[in-house]
Amino acid sequence: MTVMRSMNAVYAMWLSEMLRFWRSKSRIIGALSTPVTFLLFLGPGLSSGFQFQGGDAVDLSFFAPGFIAMSVLFASLFGGGTVVWEKKSGILKEILIAPTYRFFIALGKAAGGVTIALIQGISLLVFAGLVGVRYVSGPGVLAALLVMAVSGIGFVGLAVALASKIESPEGFQMIMSFLAMPLVLLSGAFFPISDLPIWLGGLVYLNPLTYCVEALRWCLLGNSTIPISLSVVVITLFAVAMLGIGGNLFGKIRI
Repeated sequence: MTVMRSMNAVYAMWLSEMLRFWRSKSRIIGALSTPVTFLLFLGPGLSSGFQFQGGDAVDLSFFAPGFIAMSVLFASLFGGGTVVWEKKSGILKEILIAPTYRFFIALGKAAGGVTIALIQGISLLVFAGLVGVRYVSGPGVLAALLVMAVSGIGFVGLAVALASKIESPEGFQMIMSFLAMPLVLLSGAFFPISDLPIWLGGLVYLNPLTYCVEALRWCLLGNSTIPISLSVVVITLFAVAMLGIGGNLFGKIRI
């Protein structure tokens, strides 16, 4: 009975997140517009102006995994922000009095956030294919979906952890903006991460989004600077750690 009640709580929170997403058309358009804009305009611009050290051209395919990872990141971080809005509106107080462990409520919210991140990531994956990006294989594309899901869990967990400690939606948006841009710029989405200066390479390799980008490059394009086994281990550990921390902090919210 307790297990069934917990699963019902997860499902209810997941469904709530999905309905909120579906009813907010501006959120759908806004979440996709930035990476699509990057893919359409920044990608070709960078491709025409840069080349690898060996002299090979940098084509749009190199940038596509980074833009997909960026879409997953933005969707996941935004998903955690619903906690702040529900705290301010008083809805969260009604949710938390439900006779179930708070961790499962947080888990349902995370599941909703990851589902939305996957929808947006898949949309961009399809769009990239339509504008000329060629993927190495069908199984690689399926593996990329798993990479997006695991990475999304990590970033949703991070967002829930921060949202659990922040009272103001404006403060949450400011912190997310402060986090998102360094994560994207230091992920290798826009440049090869081999042969970087030591100080910059250190920051890049400490960034969890780097391993998401590199894993997507391996799955979709068949090559990456970081071994796929290391990327998988890092994003999995990051997801488990952030989900645990986010669930723990969510459980300590005072109502």
